[in-house]
Amino acid sequence: MHTEEIISQLDQLSKISSRLDISADERKEMISELSGFTEKYISELNTQNIFSERKPGPLAIMDHPIPLSELLALYRKEVTGTGINAASGKHLGYIPAGGIFTSAVADFIAAITNPYAGVYYASPGAAAIENEVLQWLKSVFNFPGDSVGNLTSGGSVSALIAFTAARDKHGIKNEKIKSSVVYLTEQVHHSAQKALRIIGLEDIVLRYVPLDDHHRMKTVELKRMIVEDIASGLNPFLVIGTAGTTDTGAVDDLDAIADIAEKYKLWYHVDAAYGGFFILTSKKNLFKGIERADSVIMDPHKSMFVPYGLAAVLIKDKDSALKSNYYTAHYMQDAAGEELIKSPANLSPELTRHFRGLRLWLPLQIHGQEPFIACLEEKLLLVKYFRTKLSELGFHLGPEPDLSVSYFWYPFGKDEDEKNRQLMKEIHSDGDVYLSSSIVNDRFVIRMAILSFRTKKETIDRAVEMIERCLARVK
Repeated sequence: MHTEEIISQLDQLSKISSRLDISADERKEMISELSGFTEKYISELNTQNIFSERKPGPLAIMDHPIPLSELLALYRKEVTGTGINAASGKHLGYIPAGGIFTSAVADFIAAITNPYAGVYYASPGAAAIENEVLQWLKSVFNFPGDSVGNLTSGGSVSALIAFTAARDKHGIKNEKIKSSVVYLTEQVHHSAQKALRIIGLEDIVLRYVPLDDHHRMKTVELKRMIVEDIASGLNPFLVIGTAGTTDTGAVDDLDAIADIAEKYKLWYHVDAAYGGFFILTSKKNLFKGIERADSVIMDPHKSMFVPYGLAAVLIKDKDSALKSNYYTAHYMQDAAGEELIKSPANLSPELTRHFRGLRLWLPLQIHGQEPFIACLEEKLLLVKYFRTKLSELGFHLGPEPDLSVSYFWYPFGKDEDEKNRQLMKEIHSDGDVYLSSSIVNDRFVIRMAILSFRTKKETIDRAVEMIERCLARVK
C-alpha cells in the first residue's frame, strides 16, 4: 500500500472515529438533557411506585445512532420503571444502597478524567485518595495505621480478599484443606461460603454455631466446638463474626469472639458490610471488639449511602495480603520501585479497576461526617417508630433489633404462614413501599430494612397505611 493510499484511508477513518470525541456544543446539550432527566427523576421519587413486576421491553443494541433524549426515555421506562427502585426512600426490603448526589458527581469526574487508580506510579493522586479513604476507615474502626486495605466492588470481593489472606497466613492448602475448620452462623451472609469456594476451600469443614434468641452467635458453643475439633485432630483456623446481619440486623458479641480467636489462634474476620458504620452512632458499644479482628469488611454503598459498587476490606497482616495478591510483569517495570502498599492493585485480585475512592472521599469533603451520622441515628429511631405502629395494628414483632433491620408477622391463627405469604403478595402488588420476606425460626416473616438516606417518618407512615389496606384484603 502506497503512502498516499494510507493517508487517504486515515483521513476517512478519522472522520468516522472522531464522532467519539464529541464537540463542546454537543457536550453541553447532553449535559443539559442529563440534568433534566436527573431533576425529574429525583423530584418524582416519592410519588412513583417503588416496585413493579413488569418485565423490561426490548433493549437490544442497534446498529445506528440513537439520540440521548430517546435513550433516556427508554432507560426511564425499562430500567427505572421495572423491578425495585433502589434509589427511593420507600425501599425498605433488601438492604438498600444509597445514591447521594455528591457521589454521582464524583463518579462523573472520575469517568471524565479516567485516572488509572490501581497503580501509584500511574496516578499518584488517585491512589493517594484511595489510601486516604482507607486511612479514614482505619480510624473509624480503630485499626492500626500499618494495617492494609482495599476498596472493592462489594462485600463478596472484600470477603474473598480477607479469606485469601487468612488461607495463606495459615497455609491451608492441599491435604490440609479437608481437616481445617471455619466457624460461622446461619446468619452469615452467603458471600462468605461463596468466597471460600472460589479460593479453593470448598472441601473445608464448616461449623455452624448456634444462635441465641436475638440471632447472635452463642460464644459458649463456639468455644465448645473448637475444643472438640482440636481433640478430634482437626485444624480450626477461621471464625467469622457479624456486625449487623442482613436478615435480622443482629450484632454478634465481637469482644467475646475475639477472646476465643486469640486463645486458639484462629484468624478472626468480622463481616460489617451492612452494619459497620453504625459504629459512628449511639450504638457504638455494640461494636466493642471489632478492632481486635484480623480482618473486617464494610460497605459504604450501604450505611454510608453511596451508590452500589463501593465496599472495603481492612487487614492487619500486611505480608499475608501482599503474598496473596502481589504479582508483577516486565511491562510494569517502571512502577516496580514504588512502595508496594501504595498501589491498590497489589492488595486485590483486580489490576484494572474503577477509581472508586472518589465516590466517598468527595462526599465526606463536601458534607463532613455529621449528616451521615445523623442519618444513621434517624434510621435507628425509624425502626423503633415502625415497630410501635405495627404493634398497634396487632402485629407480632421479632426481638428488639440491634440496628435497623427487623421483622414481623400477623397472628392470623389458622394457616398463619400462608396468610402472611398472601399479605406479602398484596404488599408487592400494591407497590407503594417495598418490603421483603424471610424465614426465621421456621416462620414466614415480613422484613423491614431501613437504611436509605431518603427514608423519613413520612415514608414509614405510608408503609403503615399500605400494610393496613393490604391486611384488610387478606382478612
